[in-house]
Amino acid sequence: MAQVLVEEMELVPGNRVLLHGPNSSWTVLAWFAILKAGGVVVATMPMLRPAELATVIDKANISHALVYASLAEAVTEARAMSTSLTQVMDSAALQMAAQALPAGFRFDAVDTAAEDPALIAFTSGTTGKPKGCVHLHRDILAMADTFGRHVVGLTKDDIAVGTPPIAFTFGLGGLVVFPAAAGAATAFAPRPGFDALAETIVRHKATALFTAPTGYRALLKLTGEHDLSSLRTCVSAGETLPAATSDAWHEATGVRIIDGIGSTEMIHVFISASGDGIRPGATGKAVAGYEARIIDAEGRPLPAGETGRLAVRGPTGCRYLADDRQAAYVQDGWNLTGDVYRLDEDGYFWFVARADDMIISSGYNIGAPEVENALLRHPAVAEAAVIGVPDPERGQIVKAFVILNPGHAASDDLRTKLQDHVKGVIAPYKYPRALDFVEALPKTQTGKLQRFRLKAHS
Repeated sequence: MAQVLVEEMELVPGNRVLLHGPNSSWTVLAWFAILKAGGVVVATMPMLRPAELATVIDKANISHALVYASLAEAVTEARAMSTSLTQVMDSAALQMAAQALPAGFRFDAVDTAAEDPALIAFTSGTTGKPKGCVHLHRDILAMADTFGRHVVGLTKDDIAVGTPPIAFTFGLGGLVVFPAAAGAATAFAPRPGFDALAETIVRHKATALFTAPTGYRALLKLTGEHDLSSLRTCVSAGETLPAATSDAWHEATGVRIIDGIGSTEMIHVFISASGDGIRPGATGKAVAGYEARIIDAEGRPLPAGETGRLAVRGPTGCRYLADDRQAAYVQDGWNLTGDVYRLDEDGYFWFVARADDMIISSGYNIGAPEVENALLRHPAVAEAAVIGVPDPERGQIVKAFVILNPGHAASDDLRTKLQDHVKGVIAPYKYPRALDFVEALPKTQTGKLQRFRLKAHS
């Protein structure tokens, strides 16, 4: 693949290469081939439409593309909309070109430097405006040597599975980089969906699972149909892990989920905990190699127990590609992730809300995830999302959107029961004064909730 990139597609070191493929062995091989040839990988989600791909191509000034054959049409259309993309090859043509190489052929990896860009990762768009994040060759090693080594701890005997796309850095770490660094294997499900994931765990006796809280809740419904007892390491990221989900998974499987907060800007997870260090509901402590603290609006450190903005620094950091939001994210050498947290006396970080998800009602600060977690503790609730909506008397009120579990029907009586349930779990002033029953919630292709879309229609 690397030789075809250089000889057939005229790649020179530093060219940006679009990698558009599903979670598969082909995509993993292509990812390594691009790096081996000295290219910069720009991986994209398989479900992106041509206009979305064109935006990425233009922003990252992409000149080359490797695309899985079944997804080639979208890239062809995107190419027509863009100005920089000139070389495109699909997986079928790539295989034919590679087979034409002489027997015993060897390609020597381009001698890249630690500080050379290796990939441009685009954020998943929870705010509606994806940003390109530049990461260096050393950053890839750094995520393997910090969270991968000290928290996840894969060995050569592990077999990893998961749902996050390789284009999403959670998936890149869990399904590509961490297994490669440990000499472990990765098994890819033959099709999307949690039934297929459960079948893959059983078929390959997978030992390590990477998915979002939504995935763990879906798999919980399948534990009676599939033997998931081979799993020994379960990692959650992408959104905060509710204590109710953590406890339910532990009860069903005996495995305590490793939670963590990471970001595309930081390439992977920087606060987490594993084993006996896990406290359900808490994100954990700063991963080895990183520092984290809570700061006030002026950037001053806050003591334990105070709620404020999360600031992180370590071997990786934010480098936005041509984006004026860089100055807001990195201040005085600290990365400001946009999360509101509190630190307890034992050094554990507890998630409160995204900074733009704080609801201020009658002078009270209410974190949307806290209300969501309370709702999820009710047996009728499958999924919940909470936002603040304008109110003339209170400034804002809490509004919840709820997906019900099978066997439960939407009604005014159930709405009142859910509101009373929340009042009994957390402080009564935090309960959702408005509550809608819905069939689905808007999410990114990586499973993150898009609250801005709920706000736009409320």
